[in-house]
Amino acid sequence: MWGIRRAGQRLASVVLSVLSAVALCGTAIVPAGATAHGPVLDRDFPDPDVVEVDGTYHAYATNSGGRNTTHATSRDLTHWTFHDADALPELGSWAVAEPRGRVWAPEVFDNGTGLTMLYTARDRASDRQCIGVALSATPDGPFRPTGDGPLICPAAEGGAIDAASHSEGGQRYVLWKNDGNCCGRDTWIHLQRASRDGTRLTGEPIRLLGRDRDWEGDLVEAPTLVKRRDGGYLLLYSAHSYAGDAYATGYAVADRLTGPYTKAAAPLMTTASFDGTVRGPGGQDVVTGPDGRDRILFHGWSADRTRRALYAADLGYADGHPVVRGSRVSHQAEDAQVHRAVVREADRARGGRAVGHLDHPDSHVEFRVFAASAGRHALSVRFGNGSLDGSGAPASASHLLTVNGVDSGAVEYPHTGWDHWQEAGTTIALREGWNTVRLSKGERYAELDAVDVA
Repeated sequence: MWGIRRAGQRLASVVLSVLSAVALCGTAIVPAGATAHGPVLDRDFPDPDVVEVDGTYHAYATNSGGRNTTHATSRDLTHWTFHDADALPELGSWAVAEPRGRVWAPEVFDNGTGLTMLYTARDRASDRQCIGVALSATPDGPFRPTGDGPLICPAAEGGAIDAASHSEGGQRYVLWKNDGNCCGRDTWIHLQRASRDGTRLTGEPIRLLGRDRDWEGDLVEAPTLVKRRDGGYLLLYSAHSYAGDAYATGYAVADRLTGPYTKAAAPLMTTASFDGTVRGPGGQDVVTGPDGRDRILFHGWSADRTRRALYAADLGYADGHPVVRGSRVSHQAEDAQVHRAVVREADRARGGRAVGHLDHPDSHVEFRVFAASAGRHALSVRFGNGSLDGSGAPASASHLLTVNGVDSGAVEYPHTGWDHWQEAGTTIALREGWNTVRLSKGERYAELDAVDVA
């Protein structure tokens, strides 16, 4: 155990194989239901950052309850102890201390001789949010400000917020977002060289990622950068307005640290992808748990909108893309292995195509799906059924279900009419990693649009 570890820097190896559900040009993995048991810390804890110190996980978050930053600890990432003391009781002399509420998104990392905290606060000179530095000998703090001014403060670009850190080859980097949405400007996530302790910048900022998708709204922010063991890079980020359900988490991949970064076709975590059980998921971080399995930690709004609580879920990897345990993962039927059936153009189907004519005893569609960890998962089958019985009346239909070669019963479908797609659900047992899910000819003649695995 090498002391304090920045969460994302211990990300496990990424699988490099072909999964159509997460191809950058196709339907991205979208999670839903990863937090069936609710938040792991049910109090206001937005923009969590997590580090490990000798087996204890320390999480830091945006101001709450009159504190500049909040702090909690855990041994297992599930049971958390909240600490009343403010980890950053004083701000740098450059920052406006009152009114409170302007200290955001702390980032803490091991600097070799202690710990560094990067934090966002209001710069008195420019009246913009900017990034400052504080130091502490221990993760409990208190962190004490250092420097006569902010570390990063591009006032003409709206200031800077949401610092993150990354280290490789002995070089420290700081990621940050210019806060252009504050004042009618565009937003970018930047990468910049810094000293080992993060108190000085040693290079010019490099733009990694901007806003160019409808779901991102007016901004991108909250970067988390991970170097994969194959040498590639994964950049997680949040987008849209933090105050509403549209706030979401996306990601992009690159072969080099400085890019270019290619975004996934759809966000990784959204309110809809969680089926509304988590609202506005974002501010994410990644950490390896005590069992060696990676977790993603993030915030989401409570039902009464009074707090952004802390959530955690298992995280796995397929095709260089993140997969969240319990997440709704969409797989198109036409992209699966189709045997003795027909891919056809289909009105109102996802992607405009579906699989029909599963009419023979050996007709089937087999999906290859990835699970971040073993256990029961929800299977939702999007089907259309226009079958009639012998008298010409609408009739139900079914497909036989096989999981990893094991008979798992059948999925029953009520009559919907052709090209009127609905969902039928069941639960299946998946092993960690890759699995096969096969739907075969059952009663009558239902068609398949897609399956979602949660």
